[in-house]
Amino acid sequence: GQLVESGGGEVQAGGSLRLACTASDGLTFEDNALAWFRQAPGKEHERVSCINRNSMTNYADSVNGRFTISRDNAKNTVYLQMSSLKPEDTAMYYCAAKYGPFCSDFQQPSESDFWGQGTQVTVSS
Repeated sequence: GQLVESGGGEVQAGGSLRLACTASDGLTFEDNALAWFRQAPGKEHERVSCINRNSMTNYADSVNGRFTISRDNAKNTVYLQMSSLKPEDTAMYYCAAKYGPFCSDFQQPSESDFWGQGTQVTVSS
């Protein structure tokens, strides 16, 4: 299975972007926890948000209230709606999936079973 992200780009501070991540090659999302991570230059990966099998969500404090994660199992797609973007949101954003339904044990990239190629988000001031 593969994950393919789309929707990144450059936007001014205060703007919005919607990222999408679609599974292919036989991978289906229905029973998996799904997450978005990001990595800014010179920094560690940060888990931005996670959505479990039952669509319960959680967010990093840095994006809470500004970002929304959602999933469409019929389309094998997970989304990240990003609003009120800040320059500090600039990073490569990665989609990840993990066998198993829970976000509680999906905190690090090493815990993922599938990882996308990333999409760049750049927020200018």
